Amino acid sequence: MTAPAEGAPIAEQPQPREPWDYPRHWIADVLASDGGVVHLRPIVPDDADRVVRFHGGLSERTRYMRYFGPTPTLPPREVARMTTVDYQKRVALVAVLGGDIIAIGLYEGLEFDGKPESAEVAFVVSDDHQGRGLGPILLEHLAGAAAENGFTRFEAEVLSENPNMVAVFRDAGYQLSRSFDGSTVHVEFLIDPTEAMTSVRNARERASEARSVANLLRPSSVAVIGASTDRKKVGNALLANIIAGGFTGPVFPVNGPGTPDDEPPVESDGSARSHGPGPARTTPAQRRGHPRPPSVRGIRAYRTVRDIPDPVDLAVVAVPAATVDDVLDDCLVKGVRTLVVVSSGFGEAGEAGLESERRLVDQVREHGMRLVGPNALGVANNDPDVALNATLAPRIPAAGRVGFFCQSGALGIAILDTAARRQIGLSTFVSAGNRADVSGNDLLQYWDTDTSTDVVLLYLESFGNPRKFSRIARRVSRSKPIVAVKSGKGAMTAARAARSSASSLDDQIAQMVLEQAGVIQVHTISELFDCATVFAYQPIPRGPRTRIIGNSSVLGSLAADTARGGGLEVTDAIDLGAGATEDAFEAAVTDAMADPSVDAVIVVFVPPVAVDADWHARALMAAATTPAADGPKPIVTTFLAVEGIPPGLMRPGPNGLPQAGSIPSYGSPERAANALARLWQYARWRQRPESEIHRPDGTDPESARAFVREAMDVSAGKPAPGDPGGRTLGHVESAMLLRWYGIPIVPFREVSTMHEASAAARDLGFPVAVKATSDMWRGRLDREGARLDLPDATAVVTAFTELADLTGDRVLHVQKMAPKGIGTTIRVRDDPSFGSLISFGLSGRTFDLLGDHGYRAIPLSPLDAAELVDEPRSAPLLAGYAGEPPVSRDALADLLLRISTLVDDIPEVREVLCDPILAAPDGVAVLNALIRVGPVPTRADTGPRRLG
Repeated sequence: MTAPAEGAPIAEQPQPREPWDYPRHWIADVLASDGGVVHLRPIVPDDADRVVRFHGGLSERTRYMRYFGPTPTLPPREVARMTTVDYQKRVALVAVLGGDIIAIGLYEGLEFDGKPESAEVAFVVSDDHQGRGLGPILLEHLAGAAAENGFTRFEAEVLSENPNMVAVFRDAGYQLSRSFDGSTVHVEFLIDPTEAMTSVRNARERASEARSVANLLRPSSVAVIGASTDRKKVGNALLANIIAGGFTGPVFPVNGPGTPDDEPPVESDGSARSHGPGPARTTPAQRRGHPRPPSVRGIRAYRTVRDIPDPVDLAVVAVPAATVDDVLDDCLVKGVRTLVVVSSGFGEAGEAGLESERRLVDQVREHGMRLVGPNALGVANNDPDVALNATLAPRIPAAGRVGFFCQSGALGIAILDTAARRQIGLSTFVSAGNRADVSGNDLLQYWDTDTSTDVVLLYLESFGNPRKFSRIARRVSRSKPIVAVKSGKGAMTAARAARSSASSLDDQIAQMVLEQAGVIQVHTISELFDCATVFAYQPIPRGPRTRIIGNSSVLGSLAADTARGGGLEVTDAIDLGAGATEDAFEAAVTDAMADPSVDAVIVVFVPPVAVDADWHARALMAAATTPAADGPKPIVTTFLAVEGIPPGLMRPGPNGLPQAGSIPSYGSPERAANALARLWQYARWRQRPESEIHRPDGTDPESARAFVREAMDVSAGKPAPGDPGGRTLGHVESAMLLRWYGIPIVPFREVSTMHEASAAARDLGFPVAVKATSDMWRGRLDREGARLDLPDATAVVTAFTELADLTGDRVLHVQKMAPKGIGTTIRVRDDPSFGSLISFGLSGRTFDLLGDHGYRAIPLSPLDAAELVDEPRSAPLLAGYAGEPPVSRDALADLLLRISTLVDDIPEVREVLCDPILAAPDGVAVLNALIRVGPVPTRADTGPRRLG
């Protein structure tokens, strides 16, 4: 590590922690490879009895592999040593399920062996849970904890007859160094994250999350908890829909305490009205001691889930909020994998309900399950092998190849009804309600590999883990289009909007970040389905060249204007006349399909008099499938102003439903053109070369991490507003941190006297500038806070005196003059909706006032960086405007990549401001930089895998 320069923070030796004083961010819920949830936390002395029980439950072979010999019991001294650690030199993590330890991992520093940066690592998993991927998960989290405590290397001793343990290290992406000593293998490896390790982590995360959603959408059996005999109640409606949908597995009504009479009724919007988080009311039947009915809708009912004799994969819960806790233990005992909670009265009801919701999530995960909801509409899977409609919606669309995720339950019913009317077939549907656990990210992971889904639709009220969403969406969009409606504050209840980051989301930023990930953002449900129809049934265009064919010049003009506004190139607009025959339409469309200069076709057909529309439809279908076509081309139409797929324009599949090749129709030419423009927007993104995230040369992340840790340990410094644990680094510290990422600041000195100023100027070399350091004097249009091009010591002393008197700053900067260039600015900040965002624009208050900046999510790829440089409306000034020489945009893109890599490597870097950056033809010069460091708001998607 490079030694810190003078003035850098020096951290004191960390003090040992108390037995229960562990970093709380080490607590995590994680997904095993089978999609089940496991709770990770540091070990504490109170775990002694649990450790003894855990050890006693291990097989003789597992004990032998871990302890290199028969160890039937652990001596009390060893138990005390295992459970009492300092969380620095010695760390132990336990995996817990239902209160019992199922795995233990630990590392111990080798300082006394002369290896202060190395630690020995070991872990053991109970026999019943081996094969669930818990070893790699423990290794990830132990490596994360060790890195925080300054370790850089792990070592392990493994029996030669235990190749599975060596495979855990190797398959995690570590570069192993191995040596053999008789019956043991000595393994060493660096724990610094590499691209290979990140790739492995993401692949495992993807598989486990997809598996957890498969457990939800492809259950072999379903229990409806709260299945009332009253047909007006939620539980009864859910059971009826599951039965009517033809679910292929067994369905078990659970009619125990809490139902039917006190179970919430169905509201007009399909949601369940809850009694709230207070005590549950007893029913007359309970008070009279009457037994529950033996069946619901003709199916035998059970008092509790554990009374069901067969396995249960999915439990749909429709009981009052106050009684949901009662069913969790039964579900754990029964081995239920996923809960769908339709009950309301949780986070949407206020602070008390929100606390109940948090407690529910904690309990569900501690029991190893995933949760959809609460306040959910339900889930559906149209695969004939499953045929699951576990929703409150009375009507769901037929089977198709579109996956749909939304949050709002009430809106979900309207969405499903609209999709059915417009003949948009769904593969799967999930309404997550309050999205307390399962989110859109989980569904994206599932749909990515789901062969039944070609198009993804999202209706989002907020982003649970924006960084992860961006990462996953980039990958999924390469093969499947994602169309999203991002709603705002008005779509939520007052309680949810008050705490939702979405209420402050800037639409412009959202659009830029979503486009970066290849997501097509629309603003209304109508637009969502307009796009879904063309994406589901028409091919992607190879280019923007569009021909418009119609029988109305006015309507054709409307289509042309909208098409051009959406980025399409209208090459021709053919008006066939109001009386155009079906033969004329067929000939014109056939010609367009065969013309290599045409990439897409818009057909406007609104006859002024009654005609036989079937003939026109057959003519259009014949032209669309002509053998003369030079390749697949999308066609959209306004066929008699019908929405969806008119019967005559449908290409029926084996089940009689529309399939690829059906021609979508829209109610207006503008909507048809807009949908086609969205299809081209996606095609254009797909045509971009894939640009992988990679590390620029000349970076030293280890030194930078150590420096940031030390900086955060220093109590002095300016506290970050609203973040007592953070601080803003000084100019010298900020410059030092940037240097470790290959970003030099134009040399400067901090001075507090005229003699220091004169000496600094001579040291730097003339000419120099003297600058104020306070925010109010930096960046002023009148430049009153700086004196530039000072040629000698006399001018420097004069400038220092003037600025000190004018600004009152006790410390000024003397800086070497940089080559002239165009002022630009780069900033990284925490966005409440998208996490860390990087922005670029021209420097100055005028551009700030106009909001002329481009935004991207971190991390950036080289292509992202290049596009960001060109994003601001004022970017032409950088390309040689009005005869000026163009600046080096490659140098600006490289600077963006380096700052992005810094923030991606070290999430404790919360804000970076480089302003101004002078861009010139031969490079860039950063004149000033400030960096804020602080605790990471959330560890989600930074470091080891964990659920949000």
